[in-house]
Amino acid sequence: MKTIFAAALALVMFASPVWADDVALEAKARAIQSHVITIDTHTDIPTFFASDKYDPGKLNGPPVLVDLPRMKTGGLDAVFFIVYVDQTKRDAAGYAEAASEAFAKFAAIHRMVDEQYSKDIGLALTSADIRRIHADGRRIALIGIENGYAIGKNPALLDIYYGLGARYFGLTHNGHNDLGDSAQPRADLGDKPNDKGGEHGGLSAYGREIVARCNDLGIMVDVSHSAKSTTLDAIKSSRTPVIASHSAVYALNPHPRNMSDEEMLALAKKGGVIQIVAFDEYLHAVSKEKKAARGKLAKSLGLTSLDAFFAASPATKEKFAKSVAELDRTFPRAGVSDLVDHIDYAVKLIGIDHVGIASDFQGGGGIEGWANAGETLNVTKELVKRGYSQEQIGKLWGGNLMRVMDEVAAARKS
Repeated sequence: MKTIFAAALALVMFASPVWADDVALEAKARAIQSHVITIDTHTDIPTFFASDKYDPGKLNGPPVLVDLPRMKTGGLDAVFFIVYVDQTKRDAAGYAEAASEAFAKFAAIHRMVDEQYSKDIGLALTSADIRRIHADGRRIALIGIENGYAIGKNPALLDIYYGLGARYFGLTHNGHNDLGDSAQPRADLGDKPNDKGGEHGGLSAYGREIVARCNDLGIMVDVSHSAKSTTLDAIKSSRTPVIASHSAVYALNPHPRNMSDEEMLALAKKGGVIQIVAFDEYLHAVSKEKKAARGKLAKSLGLTSLDAFFAASPATKEKFAKSVAELDRTFPRAGVSDLVDHIDYAVKLIGIDHVGIASDFQGGGGIEGWANAGETLNVTKELVKRGYSQEQIGKLWGGNLMRVMDEVAAARKS
C-alpha cells in the first residue's frame, strides 16, 4: 500500500507547479490564506487557561503554543479550544472530578471571550457565527469536548455543555469508558485489550443513547481516540455526519490512534470529515527509545499532567524544552510534508470534501514547520506547493468542517 501511494504521490508532485523561489510560493500562500477561513479543530488548554499563568492575549513561551498574537501572525483564524478530562476510575468521585474539570475549562474559555479579550476574539456556536466574527476582523473560538467521561453516567450534563458552547463531543480518550472502547486501552485501569474484544465490543448501549442525544442537540460526534469498532458503531448509529477531530492515516503509519481505510470510507459515506493532525507519533514511526526517554524526562520533572506542564516553574519548563530539543535532533520529528502526505492520501481515498486539518497543540501535537500557531502559513505553503487550488485549500482549512456543522445543526430536534 505504501509503495503504491508513494508512486501516486510522485506523479502528483511531478504535475504540481514548479515555484521559482520561496518568495513567490509564500506570496501565493498568503494571498490564498487571506481569502479562506482557517480552523484548527483541536487545541488543549489547562484548567487555569485565561489567567496570569496562561494569558491568551499575550505572546507566551513554551509550553503555550497558541495565543492571540501567534494566531494573527500565522493567519490562524479559528481554534476549537478543548474541554478535555483525563480517564480515571469510574466511580462517584471520578465522575465528580471530571465534571468539575470540564466546568473549569468552560469557564476559562468564557473568561477569554466574554471578559478579557472580547474585542479580539469571539465565541462561535454556528458556521454563521464563524463567518460573522471573521468579517469583524476578530479571531474565533469554538469549543469541543474530549472524552465522554466528562458526562459520567449523567446524560443531562451533555445538554448543559451544549448550552455552554460545546459543538463537538469526543466519545473516548485513552482508556475505555462507559460509552465505548478506546483505541488505546489502559492496562493501569484494568482495560481489556481490543484484540480480546475490548470492554463493550465497540459502542455501548449507553454510548448509542448519547450519540442520539448529540444528534438531537446539534453536537458533532467525534470519533478520534475511539477503537475501530467504536468508530464504525458511532458512524452507523448517528443520523448526522461524524467527525474525527484529530487523527491521521493508518495505511501510512499503523498507529492504533490512526484511522483505517474502512473507517475513513464509512466516515465519508456518512458525510463526515477527518481532520488530519500534526502529531509526530501519528504521522510517522517514533522509536521506542525516544518515547521512553521523553516519558522518563517528563516523570523526573513532575510533568505528569497537562496542568502540571503549564504550572511548572520557568526553570523546569526550560529544562524540559532543551532536553526535548536534543531528543528531536537525535530522532527528528515529522514535518509539514509528512502532514500533507497524510492529507494527500485521505483526499485520494475519500475526496476533498471529507478532509480537514488539526494541530493537537498543547496535547502533544506540533511538528517541524508547524510547531505553534504562528507557523500556520507553512501548512498552506505546502498545500500550494502540492498543487491544491484556493477552493480546495479553503475546504481543507475549514469549509468542510463548517459544512458538517451546518448539517448537524439542521438535524437538531431539541
